[in-house]
Amino acid sequence: SLPDAADIDMVTNESRMTVKAGKSRFNLQTLPAADYPVMTKASGIGTSITISQLALKKLFKQVEFAMAQQDIRYYLNGLLLEVNQDNLNIVGTDGHRLSFTSAKLNQQYDKTDVIIPRKTVIELIKLLNDSEEEVAIEINAGQVNFTFSDIRLISKVIDGKFPDYHRVIPTNHQNTFSVNRLGVLTAMQRASILSNEKYRGIRMVLSNNNLKLISTNTEQEEAEEELEIEYNQDSLDIGFNVTYLIDVLNNVADENIQFSFADANSSCLITVPNDQNYKYVVMPMRI
Repeated sequence: SLPDAADIDMVTNESRMTVKAGKSRFNLQTLPAADYPVMTKASGIGTSITISQLALKKLFKQVEFAMAQQDIRYYLNGLLLEVNQDNLNIVGTDGHRLSFTSAKLNQQYDKTDVIIPRKTVIELIKLLNDSEEEVAIEINAGQVNFTFSDIRLISKVIDGKFPDYHRVIPTNHQNTFSVNRLGVLTAMQRASILSNEKYRGIRMVLSNNNLKLISTNTEQEEAEEELEIEYNQDSLDIGFNVTYLIDVLNNVADENIQFSFADANSSCLITVPNDQNYKYVVMPMRI
């Protein structure tokens, strides 16, 4: 809250520090510098890759909302960062939904992966800028380093086995339709107003060239939104947590998105037409 041009004077005296700026004065207690934790340097030679700050920030923002928060399955409280040949894959899941994104690297690498803690991901999103300046990522056993601009961020990694995301992402969903992202987003936001506050359920009812979004609550109130779509496949009635759907619609920048289903009990696969680098899966719920 000090003025931007204020001169700050800091003086230390044994266990105290005095900070002065203009007519403001703060007398602070300090702790011994020797007690400050030191990050152990990783041993051995790890994998080092580079990617632009803009690209890495975009990748993190596309998937970070799917991370778990304080889950007893500790390996879900972070993102999987996987280097596989010339691909950088980043995956987040909380067990109910999964978000996958990928970017091309400038050369081939041996396969390696780590789970980056949630706090590290959040800090990186804050620190990375929207420039083409490179980020150097060094992956070692038990540790990952990010070096960019004048910053070096060193983080421990989560010691655990991340779920096999390949088994979660469906490849045979035949019932598909594309829709304007903002159109379906605003319709879901309106329908969610009357959804159950605890379970946040919404029904997606698909019929010939028609999509209905229906929600009800414990007071027997109901909301229904109807959208015209190009669809002439199986009629379906599937329930989902509307918050999970709204999250992905808010974090995709493309104008149109594609929904895919296998049947009335299947997961929902959300993709961007003509782009295989982003996939989002949400599991159904009973309503």
